[in-house]
Amino acid sequence: MGTTLVHKILQEHLVEGQLTPGTEIGIRIDQTLTQDATGTTAFLLFESMGVGRVRTDLSVSYVDHNMAGFGPENHNDHLYLQTVAAKSGVYHSRPGNGICHQVHLERFGKPGATLLGSDSHTPTGGGIGMLAIGAGGLDVAVAMGGGPFYLQCPKVLGVKLTGKLGDWVAAKDIILKMLSELTTKGNVGWAVEYFGPGIKSLTVPQRATITNMGAELGVTTSIFPSDEQTRKFLTAQKREGDYRPLTADKDAAYDRVIALDLSALEPMTACPSSPDCIKPIREVAGKKVGQVVVGSCTNSSFTDLMMMAKVLKGRRIDPMVEFAVAPGSREVLNMLAANGALADLIAAGARILESACGPCIGQGFSPADGTVTLRTFNRNFAGRSGTKNDQVYLVSPETAVASVLTGTITDPRDLSQKMSVAYPQVKMPREFQIDDSMIEPPLPAEQAQTAEVLRGRTIVVPEAPPGLPERLVGQVLLKCGDKITTDHIMPAGTYLKLRSNVPEYAKVVFNCFSEPGRPTFAERALGLKRQGVAGVIVAGESYGQGSSREHAALCPMYLGVRAVLARGIERIHRANLINFCIVPIRFADPADYDRLQANDELVIEDLLGAIRGSDQVEIRKADGSFAFTGKLELSARDRDILLAAGLLNFTRQESKK
Repeated sequence: MGTTLVHKILQEHLVEGQLTPGTEIGIRIDQTLTQDATGTTAFLLFESMGVGRVRTDLSVSYVDHNMAGFGPENHNDHLYLQTVAAKSGVYHSRPGNGICHQVHLERFGKPGATLLGSDSHTPTGGGIGMLAIGAGGLDVAVAMGGGPFYLQCPKVLGVKLTGKLGDWVAAKDIILKMLSELTTKGNVGWAVEYFGPGIKSLTVPQRATITNMGAELGVTTSIFPSDEQTRKFLTAQKREGDYRPLTADKDAAYDRVIALDLSALEPMTACPSSPDCIKPIREVAGKKVGQVVVGSCTNSSFTDLMMMAKVLKGRRIDPMVEFAVAPGSREVLNMLAANGALADLIAAGARILESACGPCIGQGFSPADGTVTLRTFNRNFAGRSGTKNDQVYLVSPETAVASVLTGTITDPRDLSQKMSVAYPQVKMPREFQIDDSMIEPPLPAEQAQTAEVLRGRTIVVPEAPPGLPERLVGQVLLKCGDKITTDHIMPAGTYLKLRSNVPEYAKVVFNCFSEPGRPTFAERALGLKRQGVAGVIVAGESYGQGSSREHAALCPMYLGVRAVLARGIERIHRANLINFCIVPIRFADPADYDRLQANDELVIEDLLGAIRGSDQVEIRKADGSFAFTGKLELSARDRDILLAAGLLNFTRQESKK
């Protein structure tokens, strides 16, 4: 049997282990990316390793998340990232140059290369044939220092695409269909590989939309072959030298295969408040819409926005709809400005936002109370927009533009009949307008030795985790349900500017569960920490889904949390817990979850012994009323990291050997 593309690239980069699904492997990382919401911590940790200069083929630091400077924090971070990148041998994409995934696809992505990014949507690079994986900032820092990245060798789900998308049906509808079948949980340890005759008609930006939202499936990565479409894209970006044809063997052995006929798809939406709450647009059509926002790393490409501009040319949006457009990169914005499409969008009533993440991470443009908002984003977790009890629907640009004209959720296919709007055929440009003036190369090594790194007062080096105790005595600080996201754990929005100051940011851990007049999670956790009692979190399925932000482990660690007991933990968050010396434990019997409550006192008699050599750990209530078994699903390296008090200490120890 032949080899999948995923395993071909893994084999080329394998430095440790065997390609047996479910076992741990170490791979060489060619490229890394960081962004400002996670990058400050990543670079602070990278500096603490004492490596000096990065040892990858290419590393890029992007500023795209926290752009609005309400107070000094964000600009302090930007200056730090700009100067530490120059000193460390890292390219720096300045604020305003664009969203990291869009820019990386345009200017740096290479078929067959490995990319590790401190952002969960790093698999966007799979649209150009990269093996691109999201991880916590500490894992990325280790990779920047030349260390391998360790992961579970994935099973590969082959998705065979046939047919061709119809008019007004978009690439977004492909991934929404996938989410309707696979949901957001239960896919840890898998990679998705697209193949079949249907891929030939999908451009690189369309493919990137699909691989981008593969993150919502919870898989390790998603990938398309590198073929003629890839060559055309790279040639248009004046990077034809980076092209390399890559595909799976014709008789590749997939662990599972799904067949998807593109011709049979229809416009779809993810309803509030989960990316897998999928319905056809026709089932929700007619709902009054108060806001439409187009952008994010999912749907802000030149072709997406050109399609909208052509539809809106000479027309006006519904007067009761607030409409915003955020181009994915400065390249896209410049091209829209040059060909007049930007003027068409503005004339129709669009408000143009800068090329950044913005509303996707709750940085402005929050909807009014009770307002339905349509967004071409990748996540619609409750409250992520910045408005409590929001009603966020995830849609394609086609559905967005139809709805902004009518003022109601509208199947875009109806535009042809209701408003005599023909579907605009937008072709990929033969040549993109290239301007890399806002991408700064690093300083030469000799100059870097004396270069100053600017460190504002709001940038605080995170403290290292303490070692785990032989006998853990803990209290359940919180019992939560299924699908707890990193947004629940560490709120973004206006709080995200605190990310470089862990003691301050930690004050809002699990802020969403706070009750007026009662101590917050942070206050209760710190109180226990002062008494020498560990904090424990109890959770249901799919704990830690969503963003890769390691603060969702780093800040609880600072507060004294030492263990998470859950029915299931998502891949990136589980790795972050281990990296910051919080023990991830899965219930051996899921029913035991129901027998625990907040404030229960728990004891693990021989925690270190279990970590050293057992696949399970015995846990009991301190009052002796109940005992149960937890699973320790740890690799040998995971055990060593926990015993060393976290990945940073482990890396330091290994470097001395």
